[in-house]
Amino acid sequence: MSKLYLVPTPVGNMEDMTFRAIERLKAADLILAEDTRTSSVLLKKFDIHTPMASHHKFNEHKTSEGICEKILAGSDIALITDAGTPGISDPGFLLARTCIRAGIEVETLPGPTAFVPALVTSGLPCDRFIFEGFLPVKKGRKTRLEEIAENKMTSIIYESPYRLVKTLAQMAEIIGQERYAAVCREISKIHEECKRGTLVQLHDYYEAHTPKGEIVIILAGKDFANT
Repeated sequence: MSKLYLVPTPVGNMEDMTFRAIERLKAADLILAEDTRTSSVLLKKFDIHTPMASHHKFNEHKTSEGICEKILAGSDIALITDAGTPGISDPGFLLARTCIRAGIEVETLPGPTAFVPALVTSGLPCDRFIFEGFLPVKKGRKTRLEEIAENKMTSIIYESPYRLVKTLAQMAEIIGQERYAAVCREISKIHEECKRGTLVQLHDYYEAHTPKGEIVIILAGKDFANT
């Protein structure tokens, strides 16, 4: 029976691509890509010639039913995003849910996800954590930060480099200047770094050093003591 395959792709270093992911993409009848231009670079590197089609947050509500019909008709379809595991702050959830409701088997390959290395590298407790993803840009942002402030577990937040300084300032104001955190950026890339300190220390550092690349903020829980 044909399936939907969710296939993770590297978040930085291309060498993080797994053998299994390469073989699955080669064997698929169609690859759904968040951005076909970005994904074509990956496919070219690993000599993958499977046809591609666009599947992203702007068209997924319109295309998911049609994709299900293709799978039910006998096509194996693989979904990839620009980087990381589909469904983690990227398109994937809606299509997976639609396929499951249609009785289609969904198989997810293990692979890269930015927040896992960031969490482990941070030095903060990783036995229990809360994944927040991207914060609301405007409406509900303050409320979400107030909720995060009360979390006793480690919180994981994705952020754009263009909003990082502002976000750290808001977090210091709402959560507390002395709350400990880590900012990890450029995971698995040449200029990967992880800065650790209080929210006010991190804010001051990135105010003086313009951040670049993908950002993961790892925030200590409410009762964490950095001793």
